[in-house]
Amino acid sequence: MNALSRLALIIVVPLLIAFMTYRFMRSSFLAPLDSNNKDIVLVEVEADKNFREICKLLQDKGVINHWWSLEILARLRKNDHSIAAGEYELSPSMDPREVLAKLASGEVYKRKVAVKEGMSVWEIGAVVDKAGLMSQQDFDNAIADPRLLAEAGISAPSFEGYMYPETYNFSRPINARAIIWRMLEEGEVHWPAEFSARADELQYSRHEILTLASIIEKEAGNADEQALISSVFHNRLSQGMKLQSEATVAYGIPNFKGTLSKEDLQTPTPYNTFMNFGLPPGPIGNPGEISIRAALYPRDSTYLFFVSDGNGKHVFSTTLQEHKEAVALYQGNKKEVLEAQPPAGSPAP
Repeated sequence: MNALSRLALIIVVPLLIAFMTYRFMRSSFLAPLDSNNKDIVLVEVEADKNFREICKLLQDKGVINHWWSLEILARLRKNDHSIAAGEYELSPSMDPREVLAKLASGEVYKRKVAVKEGMSVWEIGAVVDKAGLMSQQDFDNAIADPRLLAEAGISAPSFEGYMYPETYNFSRPINARAIIWRMLEEGEVHWPAEFSARADELQYSRHEILTLASIIEKEAGNADEQALISSVFHNRLSQGMKLQSEATVAYGIPNFKGTLSKEDLQTPTPYNTFMNFGLPPGPIGNPGEISIRAALYPRDSTYLFFVSDGNGKHVFSTTLQEHKEAVALYQGNKKEVLEAQPPAGSPAP
């Protein structure tokens, strides 16, 4: 081998090694796993996972090429290896630097849980399940857990009425207690000291006000009528009349769906206000602030009855005769049945 060949070898081999090293380093630390794959991969990071375990999880999920490359990159950049628990939206098209930046940001994926006014705790469980946070069965078990109820200071068979209707955002991993407590905290925000003072003035407990508010929420066709419907129930209670709310009857029948029958109205349950006097033992849904305020501040009226006008509103009456005429007018050929069985939201003595 002549001198020129030896010189070429001395130059070419190091260059080749340097090139191969560069290619390897680039693929390991700079290049994404698949720049053409824009699919989002949700990766759930648990609180007890260390950084190396997280890196290995990302490799298993098909986000990065080599788990160790991300760990080395973090060390070279002197990143804090503590990653906030939660779900992260990642992609094979992200290079390791982007993946590391996403993890370090703590920007977790949020799952939306929309709790509507009047929704029952069991309906909330279905929404939580649909959001992918946990199974409805696990959530339902927590809703009626005596230990959690005692911890919250609620003397009731479930959290019904106390879980404030709002749109919430949660991230996995999460347990039922955390979801329930977030909704309870929101309920506290919407129960100011003024409400406690007013409840005391009316000689009702908070539980009773929430119960009445939940009935108003179910019976009212629109928010504008809630204070007037509240006056009907307050008037009936003060005169020792039965509330006769079909909404409470339906709540007391397990797995009820459809239209109440005469037999349903005659089925004895703690929630049958056609048979029992006073308020039912607890809320029949989770009321919003408008209905809670309506329960606390009913409009001044002498009304004892109301019937649906078929257009989302109600016709109110003071006497039974007026009510019968309204039923005949708005319910037509159902008159005779309805006099014995008032329609939903139409109390009768």
